[in-house]
Amino acid sequence: MEKIYHIGVEATLDVIGGKWKPIILCHLGNGPIRTGELRRRIPNIAQKTLTQQLRELEDDEIIIRKVYNQVPPKVEYYLSEEGKTLREVLIAMSIWGEKRVRKLQSNMQPVNLLNNNHNGYLKFDD
Repeated sequence: MEKIYHIGVEATLDVIGGKWKPIILCHLGNGPIRTGELRRRIPNIAQKTLTQQLRELEDDEIIIRKVYNQVPPKVEYYLSEEGKTLREVLIAMSIWGEKRVRKLQSNMQPVNLLNNNHNGYLKFDD
C-alpha cells in the first residue's frame, strides 16, 4: 500500500516521532551502545518500549543492530549513515527545547532541564 504524506514533516515524524526516539538517537550519537546501557541512560523508558523503539528505528534503517556471537549474547546499536543525516534536525530540536525551557522558567513556571547539552547530536559523524 502506498504511503501518502501531506507535508514533509509527516515523513520525518513517521521515523523519529514520539517521546523516545530522538532521545535514543542522541545517546547513539556518542557511539555504539548496548541495550542495558541505553536503559540506564533513559531511566523512565520501559524495557518493552525501548525494545519496540529500537526495532522501529532499525526497520527504518536509522540504526544498525550488531549481534556478537558470544556467551552471554552481546548486542550493540549504532547509527546508520541514514541515521547520521538526522544530526541537524535533532540539534535544532534540542536548541528549540532549551530556549522553550528558559522561556517557561522566566515566566516562573515550574520546569527544570537536567541536562542542557546536546553533545550526542554534535558527535554524529557527517
